[in-house]
Amino acid sequence: MSFCLLTRWPQRHGELQDLNALTDKIIGCAIEVHKALGPGLLESIYEKALCYELELKGIKYVQQAPVSIQYKGQSLGDLRLDLIIEKAVVIELKAVDRMDPVFQAQLLSYLKLTGKRLGLLINFNVPVLKAGIQRIAL
Repeated sequence: MSFCLLTRWPQRHGELQDLNALTDKIIGCAIEVHKALGPGLLESIYEKALCYELELKGIKYVQQAPVSIQYKGQSLGDLRLDLIIEKAVVIELKAVDRMDPVFQAQLLSYLKLTGKRLGLLINFNVPVLKAGIQRIAL
């Protein structure tokens, strides 16, 4: 993984271990998808395949999770997150030629909006998936 922003970690050591174990499982599922499909497909295909792999492993998720955006008490509308895993980890999927810093900012915003502490930015359009994974924590 190429990026890890650490500003605040879970209070309990056990919670951190649980999140690390969960992200290891998620990354394993993503690697399995990438091995089978390779790079070059649409993001939506990888999302469906990753969801299927998560189901096979018994990992709970919400696909296209709705998040309401509020600004000074005013509702601005909803956006949809690619995945929220086990109510704890936000997943942002990409299938792009190069990772732009705005993708990291996007995931950080999602973490703040949801109150989650950990997210994975996964780009499937790379020869080796490990190079396309970024872990971001608040």
